Amino acid sequence: MTLADILKVKGSQVHTIHPDETVEAAVQELVRHNVGALVVCERDLEHGEKLCGIITERDILRFVAHKDRSAADTKVAEVMTRSPHTRDPSCSVEEAMAVMTQLKIRHLPVVSGGKLVGIVSIGDLVKAELDRLEMENKFMRRYIQT
Repeated sequence: MTLADILKVKGSQVHTIHPDETVEAAVQELVRHNVGALVVCERDLEHGEKLCGIITERDILRFVAHKDRSAADTKVAEVMTRSPHTRDPSCSVEEAMAVMTQLKIRHLPVVSGGKLVGIVSIGDLVKAELDRLEMENKFMRRYIQT
C-alpha cells in the first residue's frame, strides 16, 4: 500500500497557512479544521503554492513554553518547522511509518512533481495498516474454514 492509496480514501485536502500569518491565526485554523498541522505555503500567481514549512501543535507548544511575545504578534514563519520532510505518493506505508518514527514527526506532506498533493498523519498510516491486517485476517479465516 502506498501514500497515494491512503490519499484516495482520505482525500487530498490540505489545510495551509501563509508564513506571514500570526501564530494566533494558526491556532484558530487548527481548531477550526480539527487538525494537528498546517502546511505553510507562499502563494504565487505564476508558480502556484510553494511549500516552505509546516506548523504543528508541537511547534506551538514549544513557542508557548519559551514565549517572550504574544501569539498575536508572532509570525508563523518564526515558529514553523522549515523544509519539512516530504514523500512522494508512491512511497510505501511502511517506509513512511519508518521515516515518521525515526524523525519523531506525526505529519508528512505528500509532494509530486514539486506540488503539494496531500498530507498524511501517523494516525492515517496506522489506520491503513490495521485495515490491511483486518482484511488479511478475514481471508485467512475463510481459507481455514473451507
